[in-house]
Amino acid sequence: MTVTLIDHPLVQHKLTLMRKKDTSTAKFRSLLGEISMLLAYEVTRDMPLKKVEIDTPLSKMNAPMLAGKKVVLISIMRAGQGILDGMLQLMPSARVGHIGLYRDPRTHIAVEYYFKVPGDVSERDMLVVDPMLATGNSAVAAVHRLKETQPHSIKFVCLLAAPEGIEYFHSEHPDVPIFTAAIDDKLDEHGYILPGVGDAGDRMFGTK
Repeated sequence: MTVTLIDHPLVQHKLTLMRKKDTSTAKFRSLLGEISMLLAYEVTRDMPLKKVEIDTPLSKMNAPMLAGKKVVLISIMRAGQGILDGMLQLMPSARVGHIGLYRDPRTHIAVEYYFKVPGDVSERDMLVVDPMLATGNSAVAAVHRLKETQPHSIKFVCLLAAPEGIEYFHSEHPDVPIFTAAIDDKLDEHGYILPGVGDAGDRMFGTK
């Protein structure tokens, strides 16, 4: 049951800017994309390499390249799109899938309304992205559904996590590591992370 806190100074600085309530929609979206590239750098640190022969302008050499099939990025809609876009800047050849979930406002239970992922994930490492791991209901439901596709591995990547969400997620998926930029204090009575950033989807898209 691993949780990796990505506490790089640039990540923390940009996250602080995102937390400020007067940060504009455009700036919030831009910062999330920038942080996502930094998160991707850490999350993919253990990707395997192989040596291939290439020609440089001066000679031949055996140089490292990624081994096997590349990753598949899974966005939990709609807020996951912000992390997805940033990671695709770093990994433009990654396959992409989407799972649509909304949280019932009364029960906080995740309800699925959309699911589409690439067909050949059995040899691919799956990165599931969503800015918030709050109650954990959406993340847990998404990973349960994604495990049915039998990917090679799954990692969950988020911007913020609440202790309650981490505990619930790992009670259901102890085999799936979590990568996050911050572990905040707690959830409020509505299931939002405190101090948090507010509703990430609303701040990304300028909705209420």
